[in-house]
Amino acid sequence: MSIEIIKKEAFEFLKKLEKNNNREWFTENKNTFKAHETDAKAFYNAVMENLNKHDQIEKLKIFRIYRDVRFSKDKTPYKAHFAGSFSRMGLERRGGYYLRIKPGETFLAAGFWEPNKEDLLRIRKELELDASEFRAVIDKKSFKSVWGELQGDAVKTAPKGFDKEHPDIDLLRHKQFIFVRNFTDKEVLAKDFIIQVDHSFKAIRPYFDLMSSILTTNLNGESLID
Repeated sequence: MSIEIIKKEAFEFLKKLEKNNNREWFTENKNTFKAHETDAKAFYNAVMENLNKHDQIEKLKIFRIYRDVRFSKDKTPYKAHFAGSFSRMGLERRGGYYLRIKPGETFLAAGFWEPNKEDLLRIRKELELDASEFRAVIDKKSFKSVWGELQGDAVKTAPKGFDKEHPDIDLLRHKQFIFVRNFTDKEVLAKDFIIQVDHSFKAIRPYFDLMSSILTTNLNGESLID
């Protein structure tokens, strides 16, 4: 288990950036930012190293500090947080991991943020046919103790072509199938934070295994990949 920590100084910098989110202040403090960014990258790479001991990660994407303000009402130029996503390798491994580090708002997320229309329909068709296995996975005590309830955007009534009176309409309404775990600043700055991150990502695996099985087969259970 690689041990990297989030330093208190990094949190203090992000707090100052939140209060001074302008190009002048950032330019003056860019060298400090670069030092904290280097540490953050080392942390994310250590998370990926740990993930690869029990999963296979194809890509780590660490998001840039600069915000795209072209179509946003919020014109502040910088993100006062670090964020990165981890993509699983191969067609047979579905789902993705995400970690955002921000004072007061650090969280992990895992699952399916924006499934394409084919995947979304396949998931809904599976749940329409039989949602018992899906519920068994997400309702298991050991799973819920880490990840809580299923989250994500949903339609208001029922997706087109689905019965609004279906007994599993609460699941069928979902457009996203994600789980989120929040952390306090004290937890993030603790020496075992990276261990807690890895423990959480391990705990999502039964969900990923089920969803991968669904998304790589048709309703008859026949494989869709070679």
